[in-house]
Amino acid sequence: MLHFLRRSVDFLIYSNLFISIAAVLFTIEAQVLLGMKPTLHPYLFLIFFATMFEYNLHKFMVVFFYKETLKEEKFGWIAKNLKLFYFIFFGSVAGFIIAACFAKWKVLVTLFPLGAITFLYSFPVYKKGNRIFRLREIPLIKIFIISIVWSLTSIILPAVEASINITSDNILLMMLERCLFVFAITVPFDIRDMEGDKKSGLKTLPLMIGEKRARNLAIYALILFMGISFIHYYFFSFKIGFILAFFISGISTILFIKSERIKDIKHYHYGILDGAMILQAVLVIFLNWLCYNSI
Repeated sequence: MLHFLRRSVDFLIYSNLFISIAAVLFTIEAQVLLGMKPTLHPYLFLIFFATMFEYNLHKFMVVFFYKETLKEEKFGWIAKNLKLFYFIFFGSVAGFIIAACFAKWKVLVTLFPLGAITFLYSFPVYKKGNRIFRLREIPLIKIFIISIVWSLTSIILPAVEASINITSDNILLMMLERCLFVFAITVPFDIRDMEGDKKSGLKTLPLMIGEKRARNLAIYALILFMGISFIHYYFFSFKIGFILAFFISGISTILFIKSERIKDIKHYHYGILDGAMILQAVLVIFLNWLCYNSI
């Protein structure tokens, strides 16, 4: 039974099914914050399959260009499940195409530039010798692309679907809050990759300012996230349930980033940190139901 659970967790993490579910729940959270009833719109399936495609694209390109990487430990699951990996990768492409057929044109138009940026983030613009150049190679841009694209995709698409003004104060504050949160949980990933990024010549935030300062910056971002959320939902709409949800989310994520014991967990990055998005979404949905009984 324990072996089955471990294999199931490994599958969820390494197939990127877990992060894809997180993306969907993050978007449903935005529906709730926008005063909408959580609904399985086609754009949720677009986001699910697009996330699965993007997160597997990087691995697919590395394996495609450099077969020897399959011998590396971090590609161990793919090496053991190569046919399954290819099925998931091409299945995400097929799923995205099918979902796109049911989505509104204005959603697709909105998604296109965000999808293009995300695609170029992992897809090589050109290859020279043994070096692949992607947008992520530009100094410092990696963490900001992730923060901005996640925030825009999970908030703008529900707003566009519901014909909500995306330049309103409410939307802008939501995007700022989400950018800060995603930025904070992305910093530990850059810290983890410091050695590899240094060897490849990639200039990331931790390499430029140091690990300790980068981790502190992530914590400051979370404190700012909670502060802006308080101002937003206390003075603008008086939603105490949302304030509580974001406070619990912020404090718990600070704990995830600071705790040395939690960092030793096997799936710390792709399980705990990515799971922080799921935790926040569940908190918002549950407390919205508990406080306002509006779901």
